[in-house]
Amino acid sequence: MLTPDERKAKIKTVFRVASGNFLEMYDFMIFGYFSAAIGRAYFPATSEFASLMFSMTTFAVGFMIRPLGAILLGAYIDHVGRRKGLLVTLGMMSVGTLTIAMVPGYETIGLFAPIIVVLGRLCQGFSAGVELGGVSVYLSEIATPGHKGFYVSWQSGSQQVAVVFAGVLGVALSNFMRPEDLQAWGWRIPLIVGCLIVPFIYLIRRTLRETDEFAARSHHPSPREIYRGVLANWRIVITGVAMVVMTSVSFYTITAYTPTFGKEILKLTQSDALLVTLFVGLSNLIWLPIMGSLSDRIGRRPLLVFFTVTAILTAYPTMTWLVSEPSFSRLLLVELWLSFIYASYNGAMVVHLTEIVPAEVRTAGFSLAYSLATTVGGSTPAIVTYLIHATGNRAMPGAWLSLAAALALVATWASRPATNVVPKHASANIALNAPRRPAD
Repeated sequence: MLTPDERKAKIKTVFRVASGNFLEMYDFMIFGYFSAAIGRAYFPATSEFASLMFSMTTFAVGFMIRPLGAILLGAYIDHVGRRKGLLVTLGMMSVGTLTIAMVPGYETIGLFAPIIVVLGRLCQGFSAGVELGGVSVYLSEIATPGHKGFYVSWQSGSQQVAVVFAGVLGVALSNFMRPEDLQAWGWRIPLIVGCLIVPFIYLIRRTLRETDEFAARSHHPSPREIYRGVLANWRIVITGVAMVVMTSVSFYTITAYTPTFGKEILKLTQSDALLVTLFVGLSNLIWLPIMGSLSDRIGRRPLLVFFTVTAILTAYPTMTWLVSEPSFSRLLLVELWLSFIYASYNGAMVVHLTEIVPAEVRTAGFSLAYSLATTVGGSTPAIVTYLIHATGNRAMPGAWLSLAAALALVATWASRPATNVVPKHASANIALNAPRRPAD
């Protein structure tokens, strides 16, 4: 049982750790919210669809580079420590954000504009490849016994604060600026706000201590040993990828894609679409810790199985109901339902993934699985934009989510403890595929 002072210290630590995760998600959300305006600024094309697809593809590029960041920075964190790694990711993330916020448009510097924006997204994606994994692992290693699910849920919880904050800012700009000004230059304001937050987050994150679990280990494997360890655990990584796909697809469907879907596809106002996204963030923030706590009590797998099946059965029908007669209220109800499914699944899934990856390669293995999945899930805005355009079916986001849920269901069923596997030439200190104890 924690004393009041110990509980206060834990809360402060969780806040410091999750703050960088907030910034990472805030940057991604702003790009998603204003993708149409960014497309017109940097990717002029012959049609609105082409411009939007260029912008959505650039959004997806940030996810394509994530696996490289996951394996390189993940190995760095597993070798030198959680604290140092989280400071490095924050610095790289800041460079990417500043680049996108400040680069002039296509009309000013021509082809250099889209090139620089893509480079900024690559920088953001490289750091984000391990930011989420580093935060999740840190929280799992400082969690008190029996509360790991609750602690780790705040990794995703911090992302929802970012969704809400970005949504509030987006709604305010939509209401207080003329539409033409918002599209011309107002979309830069949220990006500049993100840049102004960076120094504050750096100051609070640099006070973090190394986790006791990492510091207590007698051997910290070298990057080469970690790469071999991750390769030897490829089955766990692939299983993790399939599990995370549902989280990633559902999250970006109900957050980053919602403003574009509401305005460009359903023809609602941008303010209405952003307001729905704000409520989705609040809903996620409420359900994530509740379901993380519930997974501590009844186990991870029952929640994972139940909510993957629920998504398979309801995602497409509810989306069909929405597009049959689009309105603010229908969009809100559907998005809140999908939010409940996402948060309930994710509250159990993230901590489950930290538990099935061996401790010595935990950051690299977790981050690689997560980042590989987000190359698919993070491309959701581009994928569903294309699917709707190609099929004429505006309910395709529901079909795409159902497919991701089916894949996650199979992976959940397969995510059982494995027998020991020790690769040749790997350190004897790395217990690969060690049997996992049941969830706390």
